[in-house]
Amino acid sequence: MAANLAPLVERAARTLGHELGEPARAHVEAWLVRLVEWNARIDLTAARSDEELVDLMLADALVLGPALEQGARVVDVGTGAGAPGLALALLRPDLRVTLVEPLGKRAAFLRTVVGSVGRPDVVIERVRGESLGGRRAWEAAVSRATLGPQAWLDLAVTLVGQGGSAWVLLAREEPPVHARASIEQDLRYAWPLTGMARRAVRYRLVS
Repeated sequence: MAANLAPLVERAARTLGHELGEPARAHVEAWLVRLVEWNARIDLTAARSDEELVDLMLADALVLGPALEQGARVVDVGTGAGAPGLALALLRPDLRVTLVEPLGKRAAFLRTVVGSVGRPDVVIERVRGESLGGRRAWEAAVSRATLGPQAWLDLAVTLVGQGGSAWVLLAREEPPVHARASIEQDLRYAWPLTGMARRAVRYRLVS
C-alpha cells in the first residue's frame, strides 16, 4: 500500500460531511502512514488497499465524533491499531480517550503514535476489556470487532456511568437489546471509499 494517503483521508472526510483542520489532518495522516510502515513487519490490519485502510481506520470515527459531548471521557475496548478510539482522539482533541488493547505489539504501536503526535493525554491500557467491568469511569464506550454485538453491549453497560452512552457498531447485524439500556440514536451510513454499509447504534444507560 502507498504511504501517500492524504487525498483519501480528505475524500473520506468530505464524503461524510467533514472538513479536517490542522492539526487533525496532519495527525491522522501521520498515524496512517506509520500504520502502513509497521504493518509491513507486524500484522496490525487486514486492509488490502489504501481505500480499505482509510475506511477501516477512520470512517466510523468521522461518524461518531460529532455525536460525542464536549470533553467526554471515552473508552475504546480492543482498539487494535487505533480504530475508532485513536481516530476519535485525533479528530476531537477535547475528548479524554482511553484505548484498551491487550496485545503487546499493538499497544506498542499505539504508544509510538501517541508520542509522535504529542498526545500524552491519550491513555493506553494493556488489559482485556472484561477486566474493566464495573469501573464506570467513562461517559461513552465503543468497540468495533473485539466482541459480538450482544456481548459487547453487556460489557459496555458496566463501563459507563448513569446516563452514559454505549455505542454498538454493526454491519448487517440487528441491534442487540439490554434491560438497562435503550436505543437513543441509530445512524446508518456507508464507508465512503469502499461503500460498505454500516450502522452505529447509541444506547443510553437507563438504570
